Amino acid sequence: MVLNPGKEALAKAIFDKYDLDAEVIGETTDTGHLVLTQFGEVVCDIPVAPLGEDAPNYDRPWNEPPKRAPFDVSKYPAPEDLGAVLKKLMSSPDMASKRWVWEQYDRHVMGDTVDSSQSGGDAAIVRVHGTDKALAICSDCNPHYVAADPYEGGKAVVAEAYRNLSAVGAEPIAITDNLNFGNPEKPNTMGYIVKAIEGMAEACRALDFPVVSGNVSLYNETDGVAIPPTPVVGGVGLIESLSNTSTLKGAVAGDVLIMVGSTQRELGASLYARQWLGLKGDALGAPPAVDLGREKAHAAFVRELIRDGLVHAVHDVSDGGIACAAAEMALAGAAGMTLSVEDLSEQEASAADLFCESQARYLLAAHPDAQAEIVKRGNSQGINAGWCGSVSGDRLVFVDNPVDAKPLMDLPLATLREAHEGWLPAYMSAVD
Repeated sequence: MVLNPGKEALAKAIFDKYDLDAEVIGETTDTGHLVLTQFGEVVCDIPVAPLGEDAPNYDRPWNEPPKRAPFDVSKYPAPEDLGAVLKKLMSSPDMASKRWVWEQYDRHVMGDTVDSSQSGGDAAIVRVHGTDKALAICSDCNPHYVAADPYEGGKAVVAEAYRNLSAVGAEPIAITDNLNFGNPEKPNTMGYIVKAIEGMAEACRALDFPVVSGNVSLYNETDGVAIPPTPVVGGVGLIESLSNTSTLKGAVAGDVLIMVGSTQRELGASLYARQWLGLKGDALGAPPAVDLGREKAHAAFVRELIRDGLVHAVHDVSDGGIACAAAEMALAGAAGMTLSVEDLSEQEASAADLFCESQARYLLAAHPDAQAEIVKRGNSQGINAGWCGSVSGDRLVFVDNPVDAKPLMDLPLATLREAHEGWLPAYMSAVD
């Protein structure tokens, strides 16, 4: 740990509070040397550069990962029962509730856990003890995107963490990474490592979201077959005041639903393609594109709305598209919702709009009196922020358009909750 001069006693007091030992063992200098002494005698004096900036870099041979073609959903029959699709996605391993795991440990030590991501939020919120400030914490990675296109997938990993922190009102500060890949001595695997890191680095620069720590786990293979490329990131952000935050659970009856961002029907490498269509490998197509400029602008816009108290609930749109995002928000708040598919996309309404995973999108719940101001602010910043539904009842409903209100999907929340909550306990019972 490196401290500002004069802060030693403050740091020592924190360590003492937790019955931990801490001592001052040195200081930084401008000599460019690492000097170690023992009993007053210099036992090591070496230049730092060869250990840092001038250290040798591995440059293993690598192959450019193949490019997948864009996914064409028109090649596959449209589902006849959209409710069946949503239930299947919400009960898949990627989306199903992990309550069976997290409710078995105490996540409220010292009473500073304000909201936990496990129980229905984009990021956990932990109060800075004794203050009104809080840290937001999240962990993200979509290995399916990285496998489909490691460069775009690497960007998406960082962008999703940035969205999740922003969705609770936190200013993203930094990430730590955990790069999990197969054998780097294989040029094809090394190619995925190189391009994923390049994508992550571009996103970190564009979003001013630096990597401050991390680790690497390589050679993850069984019988010569590598794990999916999984560069996980843990993100942390700062909430200046707990009065300026938002959670997934805040939607209440009478609220309007507003979509931030544009829907482009990008279903490549999506949960829909994997779980409902049962596709694998190249058949999954290319992942959605990541526009880092939009990510930064939309996140800042959402944080502004939260800070000014204009929204009750926020959820970023990721796995499973708007259908799964709305389902999670409805379940978290026990509040029914009706959404218009026509208002999700600038194109003719299509069931594909429900499950596409276009990036830089958020679903907002707000009081009707705030709608005009939210739309006005969005227009002034060149951001699409328009009405897409309302909160009422105890069902999740998607209609073709708000005029004839033709139902495309109509599911009781109780049915969704059973699908969402039931998978993991059933799976663990089967394992036992």
